[in-house]
Amino acid sequence: MPDTALPERTRIIRIAAALLVGANRRVLLVRKRGTTAFMQPGGKIEPGESPVAALIRELHEELGLVVSPGSPQHLGRFSAVAANESDAVVDAELFKLAVVQPVSAAAEIAEAVWFDPFGPLAIELAPLTRDLVLPAYLGMLGEPAGPDDIGGRRDVADNGRRA
Repeated sequence: MPDTALPERTRIIRIAAALLVGANRRVLLVRKRGTTAFMQPGGKIEPGESPVAALIRELHEELGLVVSPGSPQHLGRFSAVAANESDAVVDAELFKLAVVQPVSAAAEIAEAVWFDPFGPLAIELAPLTRDLVLPAYLGMLGEPAGPDDIGGRRDVADNGRRA
């Protein structure tokens, strides 16, 4: 099982993140330019900005999605070691949304993929995604799982299919 212990002294990055669910229970994950790990879309919450407002702004900037303020379903607050900043922890307000609109990677997003959490693990996942978000999503689907259960449940050749 991966080490999910948070460092004692570290920077906290407060973010709003989205569990974007599409067809066939796939989730949309993104990879930022110059990085290797895929994660939930979203971003930093600006001073004075609500988590929902930050989420709506980030989804529009990163993926061209138009989201109404009442659509995101708050799932809770999750924390994990930051994927791209070794001295930081992300403190994420996580929201779930169904996506039927086409998405297009923009701003700092290099790649967006539809990931099947039941399929083989063919991409690198950020700690928050791997250790907390995807296991929570599988639990919502009635498939309780831990981080070691992500990927490999059935053979899906196109896991990590580009959005």
